[in-house]
Amino acid sequence: MNKTLADFPDLTDLKIKISETKNFNNIKTMKKYILLTVACAFLLGTTSCNDFLDNEPRGVLSETDVVTPQNVDGFVVAAYASLGNDHYDTPFSLWPYGNVRSDDAYKGGSGTNDIQAFHFFEISNNIRSDFGELDRLWYLNYVGIGRCNKAIAALNQLTDAQYPNKQKRIAEMKFVRGHFYFLLKTLFKYVPYVDENTPIDDYPKISNRAKTDQQLWEAIASDFEFAAANLPSTQSEVGRPKKSAAFAYLAKVRLYQAYEQDDNYTVTLINPATLQKSIDAANQVIGNYTLESDFGYNFLPGTHENGPEAVFSIQYSDNDGTLFGRLNYGDVLSLPQGLGCCDFHKPSQNLVNAFKTTSQGLPMFDTYNDTDLNYNQLNNYKVDPRLYHTVAMPGLPWKYEESKIYQESWVRSPGTYGYYASLKENVPVGCGCTVNIDPFYGNSKNRIIIRYSDVLLMKAEALIELGQINEALPLINQVRQRASNSTILTGSYTSNNLISQYQPGVNCTWNQDFARKALRWERRMEFAMEGSRFFDLVRWGVATTTMNSYYSAEKTKRSYYSQAGFDHGIEEYCPIPLAQINFSQGVYKQNNGY
Repeated sequence: MNKTLADFPDLTDLKIKISETKNFNNIKTMKKYILLTVACAFLLGTTSCNDFLDNEPRGVLSETDVVTPQNVDGFVVAAYASLGNDHYDTPFSLWPYGNVRSDDAYKGGSGTNDIQAFHFFEISNNIRSDFGELDRLWYLNYVGIGRCNKAIAALNQLTDAQYPNKQKRIAEMKFVRGHFYFLLKTLFKYVPYVDENTPIDDYPKISNRAKTDQQLWEAIASDFEFAAANLPSTQSEVGRPKKSAAFAYLAKVRLYQAYEQDDNYTVTLINPATLQKSIDAANQVIGNYTLESDFGYNFLPGTHENGPEAVFSIQYSDNDGTLFGRLNYGDVLSLPQGLGCCDFHKPSQNLVNAFKTTSQGLPMFDTYNDTDLNYNQLNNYKVDPRLYHTVAMPGLPWKYEESKIYQESWVRSPGTYGYYASLKENVPVGCGCTVNIDPFYGNSKNRIIIRYSDVLLMKAEALIELGQINEALPLINQVRQRASNSTILTGSYTSNNLISQYQPGVNCTWNQDFARKALRWERRMEFAMEGSRFFDLVRWGVATTTMNSYYSAEKTKRSYYSQAGFDHGIEEYCPIPLAQINFSQGVYKQNNGY
């Protein structure tokens, strides 16, 4: 059965061990206390109907029970839990939509029919509004929004005297709500906006076009502005956002908002005032974090989680007293078949080629895809060191383990998708952070939502578009210098790393066009396979040219790309799920072309 916006969790659909959530030490600990079920009144073993009717139902939380200073954190915990309540075919990492939909990744799996909807996104063909994967993803995001709204409404019923952390908790909930709306906005562009003041009965009456594109961006930004104004500079409990995290997310929202589109998704204006707002927000973050000494540390479990570069992360756990733990179910499909299941989310040859560098250690902007990098002849190339942290290649250690060499035999469908595998979301074998959830292997490594390098490059991008290219240069070079230093984990088995900083007048001509090209290239290398590539292309207004150029080359290598083609004005965004349009009785308006 399809779920709709009306199916939000109400007060009665949460059974929470309130007494056990009062004294959690961190978000990982508190997650295990949340049981998300539909509550019902159970027959209590009484001796008569009168006795039953005279007894208050047990196992159900009434509004009176919850909206107390002692218990209101239960709703906050439930909202946080939503951050990790995705599934392998509805991943909040957005790998099918941000990576597979771009030039960075192939779908993978057993073949093109394996989660066929993702195949259609890969080739930008036959994308339909009746895909169950889209409907469920829409639903899960709105469940998270609904829980945030419930928590905020409950908190607003208490006074500051009753609940001294009231404003801080409301700020946390608006941060989480803003996160969910950001995901929806980048996926669907136009979505219905509901907040804590919207009666649930009114949800289907609010059109996804009730707010314009810019108004919706403003609504999302306002949540992060409130969070930035009311969150503390530090949080004692890991997983809760702090002031700088809110400013970082605000910088991201304003950067996206600055690229104003017409009804056909053509970028018609890059708004300088909005760019400046992004810079102002980023400035509140810069200096509060540092880059990891090695790029790869960002993607290792254990002591490296919540490191100096992690601005905000989704917290996962394994051995926490629950049946399987709080695992990252959204990324379970990417493990190579030789290590488990199911070999989805495969780096494209185009992406691998992009890591090649010139003899000066600079990107091969225009020629990188002329020839394919051959992983059996790696010493014939100079490469950006980030290649070895992003892409698993046969013959090299799996996740830096020299005793565990990645084999061609681990690959599920090499004739279709090649031999590469994705590394960032995966973990070392024997890390103690995996759980067999047959046929999958889930892991408890955190998922970073915003890294410090993202903040640096967001500011650099805004500066470049404002013509302040010299101010952008050191920010880009800072990220490239860290990339150059990122051989701590791989240096024992790689010798062909070469990446240089940009030196105007020495190895480049640093004008606006070159700076823009350098920035966009840097984002691709830095965040490859992290779910943002396609959304970057749409923001910049270059999705059509980039994707059709990519398809043209791929058609010569992979037969299943024969029908691939990107349609401008349509495929920049996903269709509004048909089930949701039906639920609204036509109030929701479908996106272009679907």
